[in-house]
Amino acid sequence: MTTTRERLLAATNELFRRQGFNGTSMSEITKVSGSPTGSLYHFFPGGKDDLGAAVLTESGASYRALFELIADAAPDAATAVADFFEGAAVVLEETDYIDPCPIGTVAREVASTNDRLRRAADAVFDSWVEAAAEMFEHDGLARLDAEELATTVVAALEGGFILARTRGDAEQLRIIGRRMTALTAATLSTAIETNTSGA
Repeated sequence: MTTTRERLLAATNELFRRQGFNGTSMSEITKVSGSPTGSLYHFFPGGKDDLGAAVLTESGASYRALFELIADAAPDAATAVADFFEGAAVVLEETDYIDPCPIGTVAREVASTNDRLRRAADAVFDSWVEAAAEMFEHDGLARLDAEELATTVVAALEGGFILARTRGDAEQLRIIGRRMTALTAATLSTAIETNTSGA
């Protein structure tokens, strides 16, 4: 059984995905969640900003956990990257090109206007980069190289969502996914060769 707080978060997540932060009103959130206004302010005294920050943080943690599950199941980092991009493309198709994650949608809106939400989104992206960097480092990259590759992959994923949604074609995300997979494989191969020749 879901709690009132969980219903508020789920409703806000869905509305942010479809309409963004600025396009979502407090009255819509309470209506969709089936929660009274008093309950919203009980759990989120700062109102929409509090609620928005919580949605970004919890959604971001869920997607990091999903990535880690995919990475753990893959035989290597390049395969994990390929699997994640393919999964994202399938979700876009199945949801009729609604952004499956509110992080990028909200971040693009508020980066210059709402510092609290900008910082919340930034923390989420940092967490994703950290998760990918740990995977790349485990597969043989030096820490700085792992962080730079992880940043590139996360940026490509977010950009891929924009292209695919704009064109209504998930193949855009698959194209980028193939390039990111090839980049990952080549970068790791180079690192392994360097480490082997230097041993």
